[in-house]
Amino acid sequence: MTGKETFVLTDPLVDPSWEFLSRLLGEKLTWWMQIRAYAMDNYPDVTDVWRYYNDGKQWLYRILKKKNTICWMTVVDDTFKVTFYFGQKAIPVIMASALPEKVKEEFLSNPPFGKIKYISVRMASLADVELVLQLVDLKVKIN
Repeated sequence: MTGKETFVLTDPLVDPSWEFLSRLLGEKLTWWMQIRAYAMDNYPDVTDVWRYYNDGKQWLYRILKKKNTICWMTVVDDTFKVTFYFGQKAIPVIMASALPEKVKEEFLSNPPFGKIKYISVRMASLADVELVLQLVDLKVKIN
């Protein structure tokens, strides 16, 4: 990712309804819904929640399996991002996975947050949806 992104959902008084998201994302909202449906249809105990976080001054959407976060989603510029956080035990699993080499290289080069590292996908095409679905499976497998 190059340059600074503009986070869109920064008003704590404006709940990000699906109608509001549709206006912001247009057809890309179908990608969001595909990711959501995949997680909920394929894994028991999956829930989702919107919450405004004061530390980041923005609304974030979280998909959870029980109490474990699978991924975080947020609206940026003219699209959205999906971010996954992984602990140290995930590194060999990710490196042995079928993820594209570019994703693995970015994962290794991303700065850690304490003992966790992240993979963030800026949604630009249908191929990104497939990548996110792979990451959902990996995250559930690792947790």
